[in-house]
Amino acid sequence: MKEQVSWIFEVSINDGELDNFKALMKEMVDSTAANEPGTLAYEWSISADGIQCHIHEWYKDSAATVAHLTTFKANYAARLMSMCMATRFVVYGNPDSSVHEALEGFGAIYMSPIGGFVR
Repeated sequence: MKEQVSWIFEVSINDGELDNFKALMKEMVDSTAANEPGTLAYEWSISADGIQCHIHEWYKDSAATVAHLTTFKANYAARLMSMCMATRFVVYGNPDSSVHEALEGFGAIYMSPIGGFVR
């Protein structure tokens, strides 16, 4: 658990972009499932009105996190961010400096663990 990194990325989907957003989400989910074994969870949840989306991502370690971010930036970031606006980005765990560097400019809030467990 100490090496794992997770986050919840919250976005507000732009008017008229829901169908494009869902199509890109499917592309990203399929690619991540097929090519990133260090991704432990990659879940997208949408509000009933189709405006808010929360993206929960969980990685086995900082290396897997950076691998995902490298692919995201190269292939998806510009397209995704043209369809939505980031509203909150909270990172959990103990990411190393490489993750902090990779997330620079995303406005991430870092939360350090102080107790609890995962089964």
